[in-house]
This record gives sequence, structure tokens and C-alpha cells, in this order.
Amino acid sequence: MAKTLTGVIAAIATPVDESGAPDCARAVKLARFLLDNGCDGLNVLGTTGEATSFSLAERMSVMDAYKANGLPLDRLMVGTGAAAVSDAIALTRHAAELGFAGALVLPPFYYKGVPDDGLFAYIETLVQATAAKPIPLYLYHFPAMSGLPWHVALIKRLLDSFSTRIVGLKDSSGDMAYARAAAAIAPGFAVFPSTEAALIEARQGAFAGCISATANLNADLCARAWRAGDSGALDAAVSIRKLFDGKPLVSGVKALLAHIHGDPQLSRVKPPLAAFSPADRAAAVAGYDAARAQRVA
Repeated sequence: MAKTLTGVIAAIATPVDESGAPDCARAVKLARFLLDNGCDGLNVLGTTGEATSFSLAERMSVMDAYKANGLPLDRLMVGTGAAAVSDAIALTRHAAELGFAGALVLPPFYYKGVPDDGLFAYIETLVQATAAKPIPLYLYHFPAMSGLPWHVALIKRLLDSFSTRIVGLKDSSGDMAYARAAAAIAPGFAVFPSTEAALIEARQGAFAGCISATANLNADLCARAWRAGDSGALDAAVSIRKLFDGKPLVSGVKALLAHIHGDPQLSRVKPPLAAFSPADRAAAVAGYDAARAQRVA
């Protein structure tokens, strides 16, 4: 089985071409840049990657492009959760065949208020259907978006039944008490808060690292915090993250990616998301540049 991922992991954005399809050439280029500039790993096709806005074929094409272009798949987890269990199975099998380090699994997100027994059955079906090539599974806890939590008691039940397959959790709830409770379930259960603000606590052993959308923009600063405990670098990284408080995060990340890389095409989002407004973009660019200048000074 693949090694458990740790450290600074960017929830990488998915560039979009003029037709609305994934721009795989830009996706590969961005992935290489992030891996070369501070990221220990990448979370491909998550929320920041707009995965649920793409078809199964489009999601698979992004996976294929990373493989075909020689990216280190042992450092990449990929989002394979879907509303239909058969879709989740197809995506997870594809990730396993290609050699990704793990599959990040959202709960089936259309029906709300389903019991934990239903979520258990979903994971049980996925585990059994992918047993021939048993890729590690990471649970994706983002109840604000999915409407369904991975309750701590349910995680314990899943680990009791499938401990060789369920290896970790990405927590995008923002509830650090929940993240700590999940991390305490079992030794070696890898919990990743979704904010780089948790990196010092993670470095002290509480978590496996972080999986952050804004690591698309500040991975080098995050790496200094993770690897050396650099609190100044972490403060700068968090100040960049705070530029998006109360703003659409995915659109904002893409707007700043376009600025950082000098490539306006990187700002394009897939409907139903909308591009960052010119005023918000100007404010984010000014704030980002100021944070970088202050850090250099």
C-alpha cells in the first residue's frame, strides 16, 4: 500500500480552457510548480479543483494527464467522491490503476440527513468494489458543502471494519475541536485541517499536515512553517489566506494564480462559479504583494 501522505498539501486548482474543459497542460504545469516550490503533496480534483463541476470523463482526463506527464503520483491524492456510488467506484478504480497515493472521498452529497448506516454502506461498497487494487481512502469532511458529516463515531466504526483501507481525513469544517477528536481516534490516522494556520500544531504531532486551497499561493511560506517552525513565514501565509475572508475562495485563488503566474487564463472558473470581481481582484493582488514584500523585508 502507498505511504501515508504528510506535510503541506495544496488543494490544487484545475485550470479551465475556453470550452469549459479542464486545461490539462496548464494543470500539469501548475502541479510541477507547486511540488517544486514547497508542497509535499497535492490534493487533485477537490473542492478547489472544482471536481463536482466536471464529468467523470473530464475528471479522469486530469488524472491521466498527471500520469502521462510523469508527475510523482505517490505524492498526490485525488478526489473521487460522487453522489452516485457507481461513479465513486469508477473514479477510485481509475485513481488506483494510475497509481495515485490515495483517494479523497466526499460522502454522497445530494440526500441530506441520511443516517450513518447509509454512509457506512457507501464506504463499504466502495471498499469492496476496489479491493482488487486497494488504494488508501481519505474521508473528506466538509459538511458546509456536502451537507453530511463524517461523525467521529462513524469514523471509529469504519476504522474498526476497514482499518487497512481508511487511512486519514481532510477536515474542511473549520472546527479544530472536531479535527483533534478525529486525530485522536487511532494512532497513525492522518488528519489534515484545511488551513495552514494549523501547521505549527501539526508539526508538534497533532495532525499529519494541512490540505489548503491557499497553498496554491503561499506553499513556500507554508513549507518554512512546517519544516522549520518559522512563525514569521506562517504569519505571512495566514495573512494571504485571510485576503479571502468573506469572499468566494475558489474564484479568489484562481484570480491570484493568474497574477502570480502572469497568465490570465488561470482565472477562468467553471459554472456555476463566477470570476472574482475586478474590485476584489485588485484588493487581493495588493494584499498579496504587500504580504510578500513585508516577508522579504
